[in-house]
Amino acid sequence: MSAIRITYRKSAIGYAHDQRATLVALGLKRRHQTVEHEATPAIRGMVAKVRHLVSVDGEPADTAAGMAVLAAHSRAAGNQPASEPS
Repeated sequence: MSAIRITYRKSAIGYAHDQRATLVALGLKRRHQTVEHEATPAIRGMVAKVRHLVSVDGEPADTAAGMAVLAAHSRAAGNQPASEPS
């Protein structure tokens, strides 16, 4: 597994409690703080959950594919992305 660097970019104020808890689980406490983790499926899943609040460096190529799979899975469950009209 390769290492990825995760940087906390946007404040979690106004977002769901589980997203704030995910940031804490990743070890992110303050904006602009950077942590490094192995790119395990669990870590990639946490990053996917808060992808709108963080930036990722050293991202494995399969993470982008994983994000596409998550989006497709979400649409299959009846959820519509914000960019597509309902």
